[in-house]
Amino acid sequence: MQVKPLKGQHHVSALTANAKSNYEFYTKVLGLRLVKKTVNQDDTSVYHLFYADERGNPGTDLTFFEIPNAGRTYYGTNSISGTSLRVPSDKSLSYWEKRFKEFDVEHDEISHESGRATLHFRDAEGQRLILVSDEQNSGVAGGKPWKKSPIPAEYAIYGLGPIHLTVSQTNHTTTILTDVLGFKEKRRYTSTNAEVIVYETGEGGTGGEVHLETRSDLPKERPGRGSVHHVAFRVENEEELMKWVQKLKQLRIPNSGFVERYYFKSLYFREPNGILFELATDGPGFEGDEPFETLGESLALPPYLEDKRESIEARLKPLDTKE
Repeated sequence: MQVKPLKGQHHVSALTANAKSNYEFYTKVLGLRLVKKTVNQDDTSVYHLFYADERGNPGTDLTFFEIPNAGRTYYGTNSISGTSLRVPSDKSLSYWEKRFKEFDVEHDEISHESGRATLHFRDAEGQRLILVSDEQNSGVAGGKPWKKSPIPAEYAIYGLGPIHLTVSQTNHTTTILTDVLGFKEKRRYTSTNAEVIVYETGEGGTGGEVHLETRSDLPKERPGRGSVHHVAFRVENEEELMKWVQKLKQLRIPNSGFVERYYFKSLYFREPNGILFELATDGPGFEGDEPFETLGESLALPPYLEDKRESIEARLKPLDTKE
């Protein structure tokens, strides 16, 4: 089955135990816009929050499922071990380093990783995040910061950067990335602990990279609050997604088949180390049920859940997201 190359990162979905604190940090401290407040479509008793650029352009979304009873994460292998967020320049990192000190955000010192300036930090639940400078970058375009963000545009986060995977068996994941998904090896570098292989797709650059690290000295990660649930990669449209459904079927790779998510269409499967991958369409986007000006202010439900709104709202803890 002939398919077009994946266009880069679409979104990353992670876990939080506290939607309110999560909302406060990602909007008030990091300055992202909440573009959609909805529910986990597989478990409508919990929130699904989408943070992004001004309108949730594909490649800018960091999303969270709220699991109130989620335990701590025991970090390890076979995991999405780092989510990068793009900022415009090296100077931006100095701004963020100062801001993290002001807001008591746990962070490392500014460093260089694979030729780019980076700043590793964690949210209050231990979510592993990395600011990456786009000063020397070219490739997949970023998004557009929201004008009402508390962060000046010249320093603002405007998209997802490289996704870091830590696995116990390199070859299996490499086969999926290259032979199935069409990523190409770009370069290699040495991190603190091991060699990292950089793969890229689409136009490449920070918005189209996966960084793969192999660690045989770690146990398998036990996910909880502060862990990443899955990473999604961009597919142009529904027609192209259906070609991917057929391709995985032909390759006999177990998968979800086509899944309707209303804001985009999806396909899910796990690579051999157990990491969950999603392929997601660029559209329709987040403005089908809310106007641009008030995105994320009310609980949004796709049409097929609207008749259950009363019972869904009754189970959710109120979360005020109006500006």
